[in-house]
Amino acid sequence: QLQLVESGGGLVQPGGSLRLSCAASGFTLDNHAIVWFRQAPGKEREGVSCISKSGDRTNYADSVKGRFTISRDNAKNTMYLQMNNLKVEDTAVYYCAADGHYYCPEYIYSPPDYGMDYWGKGALVTVSS
Repeated sequence: QLQLVESGGGLVQPGGSLRLSCAASGFTLDNHAIVWFRQAPGKEREGVSCISKSGDRTNYADSVKGRFTISRDNAKNTMYLQMNNLKVEDTAVYYCAADGHYYCPEYIYSPPDYGMDYWGKGALVTVSS
């Protein structure tokens, strides 16, 4: 079965850290660009971070630069998003995605659902005291 399965969401206090994982099955991540998106309540989905298919480009949304780190472990066929110094405004459902043609530009656009080859189902991250 071709799928991405996320884990690692939860409740954390402001200033805390979480690491999201996204394991691929049925296909190999190293043939795809990988992207993390998020959608806060009442807001549109936005791009958070991406790594290009070749691995030569990594980009972050301005709102998370210096706090979040995206990575990929090809041996485990898994992608990660390390989130440090979390803020209340980081509260959202986080989605991992993979696509064979996503460019990973500086502005990490969020395409329609059909614009990415694979999507995870989402992991809720709540930052609250």
